[in-house]
Amino acid sequence: MMRWCVVCLVLGVAGAAHAQQMIGNCPVLPADNIWNTPIETLPVLSNSASMVNTIGASRGFHGDFGAGIWDGGPIGIPFITVSGTQTKYPASFLYADESDPGPYAIPLNAPIEGGSASTGDRHTMAIDTDNCVLYELYRAFPQAARWDADSGAVFDLRSNALRPETWTSADAAGLPIMPGLVTYEEVQSGEIRHAIRFTAPQTRREYVWPARHYASTLLGTQYPRMGERFRLKASFDITPYPADVQVILRAMKKYGIILADNGSAWYISGKPDSRWNDDNLRTLSTLLGSNFEAVDATVLQISPDSGAATQNGTTVAVSPASATVHVGYFQSFTATVTGAPGGVTWSVNNIGGGNSTVGTIDSNGEYRAPSIVPNPNVVTVRGTSVSTSTASGTASVTILPLPTITSLTPTSLTTGPFTLDVNGNGFMGGAVVSFDGLDLPTTFVSATKVTASGTANAPKSSVPVLVRTPDLAVSNVATIDVVAVTIALSPTSASVRVKQTQQFTATVQGPSDRSVAWKVNGIVGGNGSIGTISSTGLYKAPTSVPRPATVTVSATSNADPAKTATAAVTIVKR
Repeated sequence: MMRWCVVCLVLGVAGAAHAQQMIGNCPVLPADNIWNTPIETLPVLSNSASMVNTIGASRGFHGDFGAGIWDGGPIGIPFITVSGTQTKYPASFLYADESDPGPYAIPLNAPIEGGSASTGDRHTMAIDTDNCVLYELYRAFPQAARWDADSGAVFDLRSNALRPETWTSADAAGLPIMPGLVTYEEVQSGEIRHAIRFTAPQTRREYVWPARHYASTLLGTQYPRMGERFRLKASFDITPYPADVQVILRAMKKYGIILADNGSAWYISGKPDSRWNDDNLRTLSTLLGSNFEAVDATVLQISPDSGAATQNGTTVAVSPASATVHVGYFQSFTATVTGAPGGVTWSVNNIGGGNSTVGTIDSNGEYRAPSIVPNPNVVTVRGTSVSTSTASGTASVTILPLPTITSLTPTSLTTGPFTLDVNGNGFMGGAVVSFDGLDLPTTFVSATKVTASGTANAPKSSVPVLVRTPDLAVSNVATIDVVAVTIALSPTSASVRVKQTQQFTATVQGPSDRSVAWKVNGIVGGNGSIGTISSTGLYKAPTSVPRPATVTVSATSNADPAKTATAAVTIVKR
């Protein structure tokens, strides 16, 4: 379909395959995927110059992303992350025969490319970071309980599988979109570790691996194919550009750009972010098509139905590939070098040995986080081969403030089983809540919330609660009261004439929540045969005497449903 739209490093035939971009705990495609494989040494195609001329040798590049608003919407293609519990919505498609049926774990209020009123491509995307699944929709319109879209695709981010041959996706080339987007976070980390998505006005009626679909009727070899890989020439001097733009240009040299859709010439895609420096991004306009060359990525193909790329040569593997560290705490990294002698030198955000702002790392790979959380709070630790300076492996480090509890929900507990929300900051996966000295089963929700469950056996004041993280950081101590719940009903018995009323009062002591659930003979609110009771305890007798004539009015504590008080009510005619 035709559209218009504005950790391991391996060196060999293609150069290298770095530790890939991570979103949460999810890899953005495997490390050996063609998106994540450098192409510095790939052979240049014989028709490279003619394709560059067709797209525009003298045309400048344009970052189709940025800060602020353009034409009523954010600039770029947005994506969000969701948990595995996100509601999945059905989707209906214009191109249903080439779309994954879903359902799609994309919230109906998810951001849409160009804004909710956009008349353009209207891409919307979400990553389930619990299951590492990417959901993408093209020309998406949310409905009351579903999505309407032109096409949609679902990708397992841990898999190299390609879409069925000739199928589109949410992109004309049949490729995933998100893995090719430039994000603010990775630019700030100092390295983009993947190819970048771009568009061209005219394409060939052909696609090349790893693309699966074309969107053109043009046949000449001067037109690029969907999936065509270009790279910035090694001789191009990037030093005059701003530091953030240099990160993008280095990626264009190392990983290149992939043609994914019909659109404006040399438009590269990225995610909207209010932190982008648009003035810096505009310097891309001095980057010309003539500074690029088309390369043959098919020499890396292992299977036509897989995105896995051949990886040969020197390997630098940094472990762990990602880590979360509290300010002032340590994380040990190791580097394994294969294919070349010697060890590695260590750097943080490309600073040898790091510094006090981004953290330091010694010759043994011992990283110490800075004393203050940097901005951004994700840095890149790199191990570079001593004997092969072009070979390096990286790891992403997220730096958190020390764990701190700011509040507990609920504010008090009742005796018996409970679930406790611990709110604060600086929490990480594997954190454990200690309640009165006992470690509780704990679920990590986010850096600002963990939940724990347990049982309070007896009332107690000021029970200590703290959070301990895997790196042995310990939070401040918060306290919570455990109270016993008692409930009394007044009156405890009554005689009520048919059609008449009787007011009951429930007195709950102990918890902050004093509300109750009213029932008649175990039925919430009662009914017309046995009498009804309101939320305020007003009982109204039925129109005739029931059998048996005595019913039971009960009030159950909402704070502790195990606690109930009852009253016997006899219904009489007169």
